Amino acid sequence: MIDVAGNYKEDAFSKSIHRPTLLLDTKRALTNIEKMLEKANRHDVLLRPHFKTHQSAEVGSWFREKGIHSITVSSLDMAQYFSEHDWTDITVAVPVNLRQVNTINRLADKCRLGLLVESKSVCAALENALTSELTVWIKIDVGYHRTGIAWQNFGTIVDLANTITKSRRMQFAGILTHAGHTYCSDSPEQIINIYHESVGRMVAVRDELRDAGLDPLVSVGDTPGCSLADSFGEVDEIRPGNFVFFDLMQLQFGACEEQDIAVAVACPVIAKHTSRQQLVIYGGAVHLSKEAILNQTGLPNYGGICQLKDHRWSALYRNSFLSSISQEHGIIDADHELFATTDIGDLIVVIPVHSCLTANLFGEYLTFNGDTIKKFRY
Repeated sequence: MIDVAGNYKEDAFSKSIHRPTLLLDTKRALTNIEKMLEKANRHDVLLRPHFKTHQSAEVGSWFREKGIHSITVSSLDMAQYFSEHDWTDITVAVPVNLRQVNTINRLADKCRLGLLVESKSVCAALENALTSELTVWIKIDVGYHRTGIAWQNFGTIVDLANTITKSRRMQFAGILTHAGHTYCSDSPEQIINIYHESVGRMVAVRDELRDAGLDPLVSVGDTPGCSLADSFGEVDEIRPGNFVFFDLMQLQFGACEEQDIAVAVACPVIAKHTSRQQLVIYGGAVHLSKEAILNQTGLPNYGGICQLKDHRWSALYRNSFLSSISQEHGIIDADHELFATTDIGDLIVVIPVHSCLTANLFGEYLTFNGDTIKKFRY
């Protein structure tokens, strides 16, 4: 806010922000970790959180302090980063990239590395190239149709599992899935139904493997399902990741409350257009991604809108939203109150649609204590 003399009337924290800045509410993130861990412990399943959301050694240490020692990542490069920060049980939850076999060998020599496979050809290539032992999961498609063997192809899955068990270097861990189609749901009830349907399909695969004399673990994971399901069913581990921060999409699903969202982006206001009642911010796709949801009128919404007040962001403005986004600019359709109380030079806080993608675009977080938390960046 600017006074009549043209001076900024802000506290020291707000004055320290000059460009789009990723804010982290540490208290909310810690509460989110504690709640998911308590739920996992109550249902006697291992929480192997997906660190692709926060990508930070310091945030990872908060999990370690709660007794978590097994993690999931989304790339071998990220596995390397967390291995360098003393994580020793890491699953890379994407199918193997054979072009990084040297990285695989280095990691497998340092930690208990878990990889995903879905074909005998990949297993054969690994068998010839591995120099250290590692664990292998068979990726199962329970309905998302991104990767994995279709769950009902029992013969193919059993055959692949038997191939793995004969390997000198690969140890068969079990079956793993990501029910990403929960993100296409229209209601919490539909998410819960998809979760339990997915677990039922994984249990059917597990039973076929048991009939073949094998004893696989069952690993599942997605934040909407793990947040909303009343019980986890017959699984051994869960791998949600987004729950540490949540976001506007999870709020729309009903997987979290507004007060659970732990990250946002502070963006300077750079223009104000009275005729359109729009604010323009310095904050675009390179800061927020181009992920969108539909608002209540059916128009694309690229971010929720708040103001920065007293070292925290305000409640969401229900009738204001980020309506357009380009590389460095964002356009906000503002309600009367927001437009009237916001000046050029002020900060607007944007709640990301998808916190994983937004966090990935920054190299650090700024906490409300004024601390900077570094993170992995490709």
